[in-house]
Amino acid sequence: MDYGDLAVIKRHDGWNAFLQTLDTPAHPPRLRLVLFTTRGDASLQDFSFRKTDVLVFGRESAGVPPDVHAAADARVQIPIAAEARSLNLATAAAIALWEASRQTALLP
Repeated sequence: MDYGDLAVIKRHDGWNAFLQTLDTPAHPPRLRLVLFTTRGDASLQDFSFRKTDVLVFGRESAGVPPDVHAAADARVQIPIAAEARSLNLATAAAIALWEASRQTALLP
């Protein structure tokens, strides 16, 4: 992609290694983990994002493991038609990122 260089990609050796990066001098205090899940207790249109939120998404096939679900500070659901099972990952991430960016004035 011609715009791929705009993204900063960081890889971690696992979930615990990732969590350790959230509470460091570079990120005090611990950032809020916002998990997007079909089992969310907050609806996207009612959720208030912060600039320091970390948006978390699971696999399309299985979502996230229980330890990731338990570590989330908030669980957000993107409303869809009752007869639809779920959104695909790319679509859900795009919707969530746009709304979080809009609320936190990070859109161009």
